[in-house]
Amino acid sequence: METMRPLIIATRRTWVPAVLVMNLALALAPVRATASDNTFDRTLNVSGPVRLELSNGSGNVDIRGSADGKVHISGKVTAGWSVFGGSEKSIQDVVASPPIEQHDNVIRIGKNNWSFKNISIEYRIEVPHDTDIDAGVASGGITIDNVRGPVKANSASGYIHVYRVERDTQVSAASGAIEVSGIGGILKVSSASGDVNLSDIKGDVSANAASGAIRVKNPGGRVDASSASGSIDVTGSQSDMKIHAISGSVNVAGDPSSSRLWELKSVSGSVDIRVPPSASFLFTAETTSGDIRTNIPVILEEQGKHSLRAHIGSASGRIEVHTVSGGVDVQGS
Repeated sequence: METMRPLIIATRRTWVPAVLVMNLALALAPVRATASDNTFDRTLNVSGPVRLELSNGSGNVDIRGSADGKVHISGKVTAGWSVFGGSEKSIQDVVASPPIEQHDNVIRIGKNNWSFKNISIEYRIEVPHDTDIDAGVASGGITIDNVRGPVKANSASGYIHVYRVERDTQVSAASGAIEVSGIGGILKVSSASGDVNLSDIKGDVSANAASGAIRVKNPGGRVDASSASGSIDVTGSQSDMKIHAISGSVNVAGDPSSSRLWELKSVSGSVDIRVPPSASFLFTAETTSGDIRTNIPVILEEQGKHSLRAHIGSASGRIEVHTVSGGVDVQGS
């Protein structure tokens, strides 16, 4: 019996730690599961108007206004490909300590983002409605919806969607489509490569595209649009317009009456104009190579082979058209 006692004690000593290890593993299992999905969540308390500044190297960003008066930030971190190997440590560093700073009501996300190498962060953010935003992404899309603003958004490579902003908005994309609607203030848009779709803008619109079409619906103020390679379409205009297309057609519809001025120019492309039967304006058109046609009653003042001057009604507004290679067509809507 004496020879067996040490063996029994030894067996119990090894069995007890094993149970403790098993219990510890079970206790830690939920933590490991949460960390393994490479996500993080933060809720920040704020009071009064909020300013959100975001800079993201890679990954889509979705920012939406909410009504609970807090800032909710969730992120999903993924690894990019690299010749230098994996980036699991960088991912876990971001999950453990996301690049989020708060100074009173100023929230900064992505500061010193360069320190996180070979990773992508996809953000979903909820902010109070009374928030102004300055967001930039190097590679990825941006969506902003239902905030007071003002809003500034830019992407080097990716789409930009902005909806329902009460104040001024400024948007720029080097490569990606732009869609903006429901803006209460002035809108400025710049696109190097990608179509631009704008609608229901109460303030003035300034849009520039190097390569891509520009479409504007129901502008509330002046429209100033130019495209180096792509068509320009404006519908529902009730104010001044200045349109310049180098290679692409120009299509406008609205009412130029009440002392409005429409300046329409196209280097290589036609100009089509649609006006209501009650429209009143002075019409002048010049084209180097192209016909000038109209199907509405006009009173001719001067006509040449490639030029026309006429007035419609009391000529309270003005439409001036210049094309190098392309026809001019005026139709009743």
